[in-house]
Amino acid sequence: MPATERAVELAVAAARAASDLKAQEIIALDVSEQLVLTDVFLIASGTNERQVGAIVDAVEEALFHLGSKPVRREGKGQGRWVLIDFGDVVVHVQHAEDRVYYALERLWKDCPLIELPADVHGEGSGA
Repeated sequence: MPATERAVELAVAAARAASDLKAQEIIALDVSEQLVLTDVFLIASGTNERQVGAIVDAVEEALFHLGSKPVRREGKGQGRWVLIDFGDVVVHVQHAEDRVYYALERLWKDCPLIELPADVHGEGSGA
């Protein structure tokens, strides 16, 4: 069963918010067949800790306007890899160096990409 429409809607809103703050390599993966806990992983990169924090704040604000609050958030204090769990969507905002090291895309390579709209920028965004 593919990701729900609501999960895709939230992922697109999160991707747009990240894109507005110049996040890089924004991708959305449909992990619904692999995980029971969530439908979508959205992954984005920032070039430094400050940008990672700003992207996280923008994503939380955008999804709050859609009626979604984080169930939990981890890693914001360090600003290297922040995970925000919204239930249907888990957003990973990583420092570019950590993104290369942990390579979540490679780990979840069997999961289909969710096509993001053309207004979502960033290399590898699916646009």
